Amino acid sequence: MSRHDLPPKADQPHVVRATVGWDRPLQTFFAQVFFRTEDEPEEGEALIWFGTEPGELLSPEAAIEIVAPHAIVPAALADQLADDMRATAGTEDGSHQALAKRSLFGSIH
Repeated sequence: MSRHDLPPKADQPHVVRATVGWDRPLQTFFAQVFFRTEDEPEEGEALIWFGTEPGELLSPEAAIEIVAPHAIVPAALADQLADDMRATAGTEDGSHQALAKRSLFGSIH
């Protein structure tokens, strides 16, 4: 799994950070945007969160599109996310990951 934290845009004072990455077990990219809340003013709460289902976001660009309105996105991020995905090619689920997938999704694929 990869994870890249992105700083908020200057015009987004309610955003703490955005995060994008690659989740190999779910075979999806993911995107999160953390907003300040009364209970979590410093850490924020992920009020936008995609990539929690197998294959939900199939490209780096899909994840970046979700966070782009809220965060500063480096020009090379799509390439880095694609590299993160390729680095996990051929990696198999461990026994705990396979068990969790069967429990959550009824399958390990």
